[in-house]
Amino acid sequence: MIFAGGTPGVPARLDGRGARPSTGGLRANVKMRFSDKVVLVAGGTGGLGRAVSLAFLEEGAKVIVTYRERKEFDALRSEAGANGSSIEGHRVDVTDETAVRQLLDRVLAEHGRLDALVNTVGGYAGGVNLWELETKVFDQMLALNVRSGYMLSRAAIPAMLKQKHGAIVNVASKAALDHAAGASAYAASKAGALALTDSLAADVKGSGVRVNSILPSIIDTEVNRKAMPNADFAKWPAEILEW
Repeated sequence: MIFAGGTPGVPARLDGRGARPSTGGLRANVKMRFSDKVVLVAGGTGGLGRAVSLAFLEEGAKVIVTYRERKEFDALRSEAGANGSSIEGHRVDVTDETAVRQLLDRVLAEHGRLDALVNTVGGYAGGVNLWELETKVFDQMLALNVRSGYMLSRAAIPAMLKQKHGAIVNVASKAALDHAAGASAYAASKAGALALTDSLAADVKGSGVRVNSILPSIIDTEVNRKAMPNADFAKWPAEILEW
């Protein structure tokens, strides 16, 4: 079983239907931590990505998201309410080198900077023994969970190094360390994503650019409910750390 677009096993500030509770838009008389910052959220209309995008908007950031379906972006903008004017979206295959490069060039040309990149793109395939796994599924997991982070980081890092500041967060999974049965492709791809991010963090040490991974477990989203219909949804976490 394959699910793509968000990252299964990722905690987000979500309600039981996979939608982030509204906090009423911009909060009056509160200094916004990301005011005037430019943030790219890859997969920013998915279950986790939507929550991340809305959180940055509420902190005053200019948010650029990638999406697969226009209706997903329209729904996000509608949910953003008064903050909708601070979000823009681009339909981009983040595993495609040329498309990602063009996106970053456009962001930098229009905004002059990129302060943060959050990669929430990912896919899940599970419930299959390794010897029964189709090679194309294995390749899909590598593309969604490793190649996406590679392409995005590779395109974003030069600008951040030039700025001498920036932050990259790649959402991996607890499966990067906890290798359960029936999830060989998923676990391998998330382990690869973690290794890639760790190595990149070492590459840019001392430059002013920060690179980190998040390794969460399962959250309550529509995608995860479809992937694991027999699970006890009440046990899944519904809150995330403050950004």
